[in-house]
Order: sequence, then C-alpha cells, then structure tokens
Amino acid sequence: MMTWLLAANLRPHRLLRFLVLMGAAALPAGAQIPGTVAAQLVSLTPRFQTYAEVQPISILPLRAAEPGVLSGLSVTPGMQVHAGQRLATLGGPGIRNQILQDEAELRAARAQLDAARKTLMIQHQQMQAHLSTRQQLHQAASAVAEAKSSVQNIQLRLRAVRQLASITAPVDAIVLSLNSSTGELVSAGDVVVTLQPMHALWLRAACYGKAAYQIHAGMKGVFHPSDGSAAVAVRVQSVAGAMTPDGAESILMTRDHGSAQWMNGEFGTVSLRLPAVKAVKVPTAAMILSQGKWWVLIHSVHGDQPQQVTPMLTRGWNTYISAGLTPGVQVVVSNAYLRFHSSIAESYQIPD
Repeated sequence: MMTWLLAANLRPHRLLRFLVLMGAAALPAGAQIPGTVAAQLVSLTPRFQTYAEVQPISILPLRAAEPGVLSGLSVTPGMQVHAGQRLATLGGPGIRNQILQDEAELRAARAQLDAARKTLMIQHQQMQAHLSTRQQLHQAASAVAEAKSSVQNIQLRLRAVRQLASITAPVDAIVLSLNSSTGELVSAGDVVVTLQPMHALWLRAACYGKAAYQIHAGMKGVFHPSDGSAAVAVRVQSVAGAMTPDGAESILMTRDHGSAQWMNGEFGTVSLRLPAVKAVKVPTAAMILSQGKWWVLIHSVHGDQPQQVTPMLTRGWNTYISAGLTPGVQVVVSNAYLRFHSSIAESYQIPD
C-alpha cells in the first residue's frame, strides 16, 4: 500500500523510472528485463572497403635499334598485338648494306662448307683404300667443323641485323601510343611504339586511418567493377609503406589465380577481409549519439546508467562495439534515446 501511495505522488517521468525499477526488482535472478537485451561477445571478421582502379604495372616502349626510315606501321592505339608480331620495319642504306654484306658472306661460307664436306668424303674413301693417312682425315674433319661454325655465326649475325630492322612485339600487349609514323626517319634509340603488356596490370587502392596497419601482403579480397561486370578475386601484393600528401597509403593488388579478367582504367570498389577480432554486439536501437560521442544505457538495480562506447561497425540491425562495454550487461533498447535524455524533462517547466 505504501508503494502505491509513493508512486501516486511522483511526476510522470519519475513514475516511469520507478515502475521499471520495481519491475526489475520483482524479476528472478538471470531473467530478461523487458525492454533490454544482454550484450554479447562475438568473433567478427571486419572488411575494409574502398575505391580502387586498375592501372598498368609498367609500359613497354619499343625503340629503333638502328637509324632508318620507318615503313609498314599498320597498328593503331588500342589494338591488341601478339608476341612475335611485326609492327613496323626499318629501312635505309645502312641497314640494307649490312644485310647484303651478311648475305654474301653467308653464301661464301656455305660454299666453303660444301667444299670441306666433299674433301672429307674423299679422305674417307682414300683411307679405306690406304691412300690417305689418319692425320689427313682429321684435318679434313676439322675443316668441316670450322666451316660449319662460320656458317652458324654468320646466320646469327644476319638474323640479328634483320631483327634490328624489324620492330616486333616481345609479349602479348595493347598498343598505347604511336610515337612515329610511316616514312619518318628515326634515329637509334627513338621510341616508335609504346605497348602495355596484357598481364602487367594491378589494382591500386588508397587506405586511410587505422585500417592501413592491418593490411598486409597475402590478404585476399574481391574487386567489384562499377560497370556491374563479374567480380574479380584479388590478392594484396604490397603495401607502399609511405603516406601520400592526403594521408593515404597505397595498396597494390593483383588478380588471384583463375579469376576473371580486368582492363586498364577500370574502377570500382575493393573489399578486403581483415583479421578476426572480438567485439560486443548490441542492437543498433540501443546506440545513442550525444555531443559527438556514442553512448548506451546500462540497466541495473540502481537504474539506467549511461556508458560511453566505441562502435566498430554496423551490420543489419546490430552494432559491434570495440571498447567501453562489458559482455553480459543489460542494455536498454526500448526508448533508449528518450530515457537517456530524461534529465531534460526533469528541468522542463510548463510555460504560463
């Protein structure tokens, strides 16, 4: 009877608090208090997500090895070329004279080789008829070996000169730019074509804040292109280790084995799996923002006590807290914001 008389003399907001306290005292130990939930300790695998762009690891400039006039340049920027494909040819008196000279030397060396082989054959026949000595046979064999070596050396030199006169793609690539045109006189060392190797692309992303210290080489993630094409599995190859002027750290990733292709300039978002951490899970409805800080109300027999917390992330209806909250405590969920600011109601005066 005394309890009801005391309750009747309380203001409405104080009456609500009084009834909640009385109800909590009447519940058996370990029972769930209405309007509250118990904070749970969980293992969480957070993800780091940021903007990323596909960029070339390197570009490949093809230079003229000898001075000459450029001809046969038929490729255009954006065209895909294959390893060994001829892109252009260098002509001119110097290269042409060198090729003619080497071809003449090769013909002479082949004639000398044929003569040496005939001499060796005769020496074999005379050796069987006892008309030649073993020393003469060895000398004929040495002459054949020397002539054969001379032919091979001249062939290699002629092939090298022809390669110098032909500009070919060393790998499968895409033509980025043409630095010369057909009919132009180029000097030795001038860039004729610039290529981007097909498999020399990586994904670059910027990381800000504490997440940069958790990312390391070998971590896996997924790149989602902005055009909606198939996601690409990626692996972190390196972290730059140096901050950019805006405070970001560069992360460099390559395609994981067997994943989909990507193209230079493609952009989107990349999501990396960070190491698992322990966090306290509460419903997002329990979170209260006040003066730039996050709070929750902890319910106990002494009433609702505000507790400052540090949220980690929010997934669905739950928020995961990294610091400030002990697992197992009862957190107010029902009207948490209003009950947190109940002190405003206590000082409110009805205007006359």
